[in-house]
Formats: sequence, C-alpha cells, structure tokens
Amino acid sequence: MMKTGAQIIVECLLEQGVDTVFGYPGGAVLNIYDALYEYRDRLRHVLTAHEQGASHAADGYARSTGRTGVVIATSGPGATNLVTGLATAYMDSVPLVAITGNVSVDLLGRDSFQEVDITGITTPVTKHNFIVKRVEELADTLREAFRIAGSGRKGPVLVDVPKDVTAAKIDYEPQQPAAIETQEPDEAAICRAVELLNKARRPLIYAGGGVISSDSAEALGELARRGQIPVALSLMGQGAFPSDDPLCLGMIGMHGTWAANRASQECDLLLAAGARFSDRVAGNRERFAPRAKIIHLDVDPAEFRKNVRADLTVEGDLRKSLSRLAAGISRKEKGWLEEIRSWIVPAIKDPGACKDNLPQPRQVIETVARLTEDPLVVTDVGQHQMWTAQCFPFYRPRRFLTSGGLGTMGYGMGAAIGAQTAFPDKQVVLFTGDGSFHMNMNELVTLASYNLPVTVIVMNNQVLGMVRQWQKVFYGSRFSATDPHRPTDYVKLAEAFGLCGLRLERAEDTESVLREALSARRPVVVDCRISPDANVLPMIPPGGTADDIMMEMA
Repeated sequence: MMKTGAQIIVECLLEQGVDTVFGYPGGAVLNIYDALYEYRDRLRHVLTAHEQGASHAADGYARSTGRTGVVIATSGPGATNLVTGLATAYMDSVPLVAITGNVSVDLLGRDSFQEVDITGITTPVTKHNFIVKRVEELADTLREAFRIAGSGRKGPVLVDVPKDVTAAKIDYEPQQPAAIETQEPDEAAICRAVELLNKARRPLIYAGGGVISSDSAEALGELARRGQIPVALSLMGQGAFPSDDPLCLGMIGMHGTWAANRASQECDLLLAAGARFSDRVAGNRERFAPRAKIIHLDVDPAEFRKNVRADLTVEGDLRKSLSRLAAGISRKEKGWLEEIRSWIVPAIKDPGACKDNLPQPRQVIETVARLTEDPLVVTDVGQHQMWTAQCFPFYRPRRFLTSGGLGTMGYGMGAAIGAQTAFPDKQVVLFTGDGSFHMNMNELVTLASYNLPVTVIVMNNQVLGMVRQWQKVFYGSRFSATDPHRPTDYVKLAEAFGLCGLRLERAEDTESVLREALSARRPVVVDCRISPDANVLPMIPPGGTADDIMMEMA
C-alpha cells in the first residue's frame, strides 16, 4: 500500500506498540503532524509547552512503564531543545526514540532556515542516531532505532527526517517488531562468582539502576534472600529491593545511610549488579570497598574496571546472571547481619530544618508517604531529591523517577507529565525545589491543559539549597549567587495557569495541607516553605569514604 513518509513513521510507531507520543509541531514536521491527525484515534499526542519538557515527558513515560518513550520535534531550535532530555536519558539508560524534522535534502548544508546538524550535536548523548535521506530507508531505520533503544544497555536514539522524505510516497509493508535478544552470561564466570560468594563471610550486594531497567528486581530479591546477603542501593536503584526488607540497608554513597556505607568498607565481597560505581557512590575510588573482592555484573562491558577495580566481571543479561547466582548460593551465617544492624542509626535530627516552626523536609516527605498508596514519585535535582531518596519508602521498581546521572534541574515536571499520562489512575507526586521549579514551570500549562492530577510539592527555601549547602561546608559560607531572592508567589502562579495553589508555612499544618492537596484529584501546587538552613545528612565529602561521613552540620 502506498504511503507517505509521514504515514510510514506513524505506522512504524504503531507496529512497535506505541500508544502515546510527546512533542511540539513546527514547519519541518508538518507532514508528520498531519499524519498524527489522520491517526488520532489510534495514537495519542501530548503537546507540551517546550521541547525539553516533551523529552522529559517521554523519559518519564519510559521509566514508569518500562517501554520506549517517543518524542517529536521540528528542526533547528526544536531539535536542539531536546538535547538536555536526550543527555538525561542517556546517562540513566532510558529507552527513548526522538524523531526530528529537518530541511529538505537539497537544502542540507546550505545554512537553511532552521537547519541544524542535530545528528552531529547529539552523537555524544545518544546510543545511536540516524539521518534518513531516502524514504525507502525510513521504515527499517525506525525499526532499528527501537531495537537499539530497547536492547542491551538501553538508551536514547535519534532519527532525523528531512521534510521531503516525509512527503515522498512508497509502498509500505508492515512488520512485526523484532524480538529483543538478551545476552547469555558466561557460564565459567557465573561458576566462579558462585564460588566467591559461597566463600565470603561478609558479602554485600550493591544494586543500581540496571536492576530496574532489566526487570531484574525479582531475581535480585531471590539471590539476597536465599543467601541472606544485605543489599545497598544506589540512587538509581531505589525500588530495586523493598525498603522494608530486613536485608535492605538503604542508599549507599554521598548521602547514603551509615549502615550501607560502613558495610561497603567492612565487607569481604562486593557484588555490584547493574551499577557503575559513580563518583557519588565510590567517592575515593582507591579506598572503596578496600577489604573486598569485587564481582561486577553488567550488560555493558564498557563499565568494567572503568571506575573501580573488579576481581571478576560477568557480562550479560542481568536477570539471567542474578538468577543463576541465586540457584547456586548457600545461606550465610547471621553474624554479619547482626553486626550491620548495630550500625543502623535513628533518623538524623537536623537543627537547621527546625527553625521558625517551618515544615521540616523529612516530615513532609514521610507524611506524603503515609497519605498515599503506591504512588509514582518524581523529583527534580537538589536537596529535595536526596531527602526523597532517603525518606520515601519504595517497595517495587519504577516508582521513583529522578535524574541521577546528568542531574537535570527541571527534569521533574516533564517526567511527572509522562508518568501521569501513562498511569492516569495512579497518584503522581512531584517533589521539587524552588530552583528546579523555576527551570520548567512553564509545563504547568500542560498539567492544566490535560487536567493531569499531579501533586507538585515545591520545597521552597528561597535559595539554591544543595549548592548553598556545599558553599556552607566547603566555601566558608560564602553564598555566591545562591540566594536569588525571587519574589514568585507560587499560589498565584498556579492559579494563573488554572491550577489549585496551596501554601504550607507551619509545621503543625503539614498533614492537613498535604491531605487536601493529595485528595484533590486535580493538578495542585503546594508552596512548602522550609528553612534555607536545612541540610541533607549524612554527607560524605567528594573523594571521601565512609570514614569521612558527616552525620551533623552546624
């Protein structure tokens, strides 16, 4: 059947099981948007306020569902506005397909209106990218883009399509999506890993975001419980192992728990699963897990020995690797677990958070957790992100959406839109800071336009909290450009966008205001006033180890 390139794009999306795309129209993608109109009963399009918001929305959709997200943007500035979202997805291994328009093939390289070399620009922040100059190559290129995005270590792929290619016609033959093949782990490496695990007296599992992206949480749980091995989670690994399990030590790293960090120093074997030993976890790479043999499981061999030495590496599908280890593991003695439990400290009291009877960040987050049931929790980046990772109980994967690798302020609003679009009946809560909120608050109009009942909680300390905390600790309290004195009235702003705005200014009103916000079932913005002197604790200084951990701060 003869179809235009634009129709072929939509047909290929439907082939891949796509039901929702996010984007913003423009001249170079008018043919694609005309096809979207034609197929509007089969494919939903969500119009955001800005292409960056669309890219984060596709990311949030992908993280919450486990499916590949799709974003569409026009050429030139439309395409370049996707770059931060693509880099965010790339750093966190999120499957994404970005479809951009470009000027017609005969205008490429002529500095035409809204022309940009988007494949050249995005090469460092995509798993792969394509420019399609012949309509005959379009369908197979799109199919390959989805295969690449969703296989191995997942990631974003960009497909750039000149406008004349979307207008050209060709005979289109539908195909079933190609099966995603998974790599078998090396049997000898698995046997050696089992041997090392069974010999270890003080083992520790360090689980990262790869456990979630590979749907390996069940296999991880089986291994940990059969062997009675404690589990420490990276920021991206939150939800990979239930936070209420007795074996869960919480988050590891710069703002992780004392128990998780101390265990990494005292263990005699560290099993890293789908984790990359980032600087925010390993700190001083030469002194990380100094007493341990290290086994590193990952689908991406580029991560092996990149940051931290490994005594044994196992390349392959993580779920298969963990399942085979679980089949051979022997149960450990209780002494190691009992020692670790003696390191668990009560909740940290931060005097800086208790000033002027303002709501306390941890109390706010814990109250939201108590008033909700299995919500999707999204954050921006900063202090509120760390408090959420520390305090919110996550019992299963894909309930915590955050920018871990790139650390993108402004990520949260778009991601919350994507998550709420994917799960219209679930509670979606966005924790953000006033700094992050200002980055992409234009997307409030998207919440209003689609009546997406996201609860936005702005931890408003009227400063750039995390940077200010570093200035306090490492720069002698020289607060340079972190007290912006912005007069934004968040309640009036919410109302101007057609949303509900609430203000939370007193600690004793925490539950009543949050209960009202969470029960509204409409978009709500809560201006939650917190102290600018509230700190994220514990804290390990950059390049430090658990021995340098700070449990209190003036």
